[in-house]
Amino acid sequence: MQKRYLPAALVLAVLLALLAVLGVRAPEAAPTIGVYGAEKKVYLTFDDGPSTAVTNSVLDTLKREGVPATFFIVSDRAYNREDTLRRIAAEGHTLGVHSASHVYSKIYASDESFLSDVDTCANVIARVTGITPHVYRFPGGGRHERQAKLLKERGYRIVGWNAVCGDEEIPKADATRLLQETCRTSEGKSTVVLLMHDSARHAETARALPGIIEWYRSQGYVFCQY
Repeated sequence: MQKRYLPAALVLAVLLALLAVLGVRAPEAAPTIGVYGAEKKVYLTFDDGPSTAVTNSVLDTLKREGVPATFFIVSDRAYNREDTLRRIAAEGHTLGVHSASHVYSKIYASDESFLSDVDTCANVIARVTGITPHVYRFPGGGRHERQAKLLKERGYRIVGWNAVCGDEEIPKADATRLLQETCRTSEGKSTVVLLMHDSARHAETARALPGIIEWYRSQGYVFCQY
């Protein structure tokens, strides 16, 4: 003889009615989080390049690990390094504007000099790679609200950071120390924008990168780019 079962919805309705009669409140459902909201994300960002040895070492690691990154370029340093700039683009990473000169007194002297610096850097990126950049990072960081408004009017997204590897903050830090600082400043954050540098004097950053990537993976982060 075939058994008959009450539909699950009917059973649930009966239970809820019984709880109401007894004056017992059913527990409230926890809010749901979409799959993208639940992900832990990390954006690896590199400032002040391109250099020859360091940027290419960084790119070698990113290629081997299958990880994307965002490079904020100083265009004065791209001369005679156009192949490195093209490699960044060809391997699918994001190119952003950082500065033409990286000389603060010149960049921030006026709105006109600021926009000229932005345009100079953006034009180098576009000429060498064919890519029009859409992200910007202020040299030296900071809010710069008036300049931020000008950038947004031109369609730029401004990118800051909320974690550092310490390659500028800690004098003579080796790769091990840079990994430790990365972990310390990233701990407990669901979205991390990590500040690193790939200019010529940051060889230890390139050496630290494999360990940095391994740590983020062990913590369940998804690697993203702008």
